[in-house]
Amino acid sequence: MSFGDVAAGDYDRFMGRFSAPLGALFADVAGIAPPARALDVGCGTGALTRVLADRLGPAAVAAVDPAEGFVATVRDRLPGVDARVAWAEELPFADGAFDATVSELVVHFLADPDAAFAEMVRVTRSGGVVAACVWDFDGDRAPHSPFLRAVRESVDRAPSPRRPGTFRGDLAARLTAAGCRDVRETELTVTEGADDFDAWWELHALGIGSTGRMLDGLDDATIERVRMRAWELVGSGPIRTTATAWAARGTAP
Repeated sequence: MSFGDVAAGDYDRFMGRFSAPLGALFADVAGIAPPARALDVGCGTGALTRVLADRLGPAAVAAVDPAEGFVATVRDRLPGVDARVAWAEELPFADGAFDATVSELVVHFLADPDAAFAEMVRVTRSGGVVAACVWDFDGDRAPHSPFLRAVRESVDRAPSPRRPGTFRGDLAARLTAAGCRDVRETELTVTEGADDFDAWWELHALGIGSTGRMLDGLDDATIERVRMRAWELVGSGPIRTTATAWAARGTAP
């Protein structure tokens, strides 16, 4: 999936408020500490990149994303970071260039996640850290799981297939298959809020990420049915959303 047509501000409103606190927890799991050089794969608007830059210094951080607008945002927000337009499956760096290669909330969007993990291992020095995290969609614990559930229960559609990284053990298995040693998996949980249901609904109707085309082609009556089911699930507000991600890290061979 490409985010090339998504405005950075809209992405921040929708997901950045979760990915920023998640990034700090994820960096702890990955053991990010100086001195080290780190790569953020699928950096988006830079939530995790900022954590890496704060801990290591901007000059020690590189970031890639296929969305030119997101990369431009990272360059603007974090001067000194080596931010480039690139796909996770074809990283533009030499073998062993980094002490840590990390990817936050990206694996489930990749066309070839196993190729991406192989690339992440390739650009990480022997003994360095390779890590990834993805929301637990399988357990309905993503920030937008109530919205997705409301759509499922209101619209006659075939169930979506499981996506990479979104269920227990998958990230760890992929890291192991990519050659990593000492692979460990854990859960990371963050909580955010919305003032009321209208504010919550507006964010999910922006059409970003996993909610992107869920309302496309639906008539007004069906959209209202989805909206009412979502209101039944989350309430009128204030709405507190607790979200949990699977995170796994391993050591590059």
